[in-house]
Amino acid sequence: MNLVERLRHYLKDDDKSENTIKGYILNVNGFLKWFDESKDMEFSMLHRENVKEYISFLKTVKQSKPKTINTKINALVKFNEFLVEKGHQQDIVITKKDFQKVQQQYASLAKVEQKDVEKFRQLILESENKRNYSLITLLAYAGLRISEALNLKMNDFNFVSREIIVKDGKGDKSRTVFMNDKVKESLQSYIRDRGEVESEYLFISNRGKQLDRTTVNKLFKTFSNRLQKEITPHDLRHFFCSHAINKGMSVHEVANQAGHSNIHTTLLYTNPSKQDLINKMNQL
Repeated sequence: MNLVERLRHYLKDDDKSENTIKGYILNVNGFLKWFDESKDMEFSMLHRENVKEYISFLKTVKQSKPKTINTKINALVKFNEFLVEKGHQQDIVITKKDFQKVQQQYASLAKVEQKDVEKFRQLILESENKRNYSLITLLAYAGLRISEALNLKMNDFNFVSREIIVKDGKGDKSRTVFMNDKVKESLQSYIRDRGEVESEYLFISNRGKQLDRTTVNKLFKTFSNRLQKEITPHDLRHFFCSHAINKGMSVHEVANQAGHSNIHTTLLYTNPSKQDLINKMNQL
């Protein structure tokens, strides 16, 4: 078993989610590819000098943004921990202190407006696929992450109390979110159409298996092309947070619904949109 596969098992034992593991492995492989191409020798351990060279390479050659560089550094921090714990080396040579400074975003994270979301939903409704329509409605009007929505099971929600229990949230935390009329009605319609299927998952493929990200990505690409505006699952989550605050929900209520561990993330949605800022700048 090679080093990367051992890292994968280490991360699984550390109860990291599949998406987190994929991200770590992708970024560690990126570093190892750089090491192989620049040093022309087999990697054995992390050296501080190599780490600094790699960060410099990302900045100057790849011209990566600080946020992207920090994602890669974060993976290497975990890789370093793994190498030390498994006896490959003794020293910690990279920490989160190596993170690049990121200018705090001022404009709201939301990129799409309600008219875009409603047109997007209508296009999907007219395709006569109730599963897709209920999934998109859930993302836009309940604020779930796409991974959380796809992991929902048939016993995770209650139409009487209008509660959804999100068990597989970021950081393996569980929270209760609430559904409005749009979410409730679209889910009820889909479940009636879904019929008796053995799968415990709410959103299932045509073969009765848990719906996967690849299928969802294709769905969003298809209907974004029809809308002539790109919309991603994360854009719908951003829309929910911004829209909920604009409609009077408090920052704390939105943070709970969206599962934000840091209230400062939610506060970004109280800021004006980029277009609002541009309009104001044009008045100067």
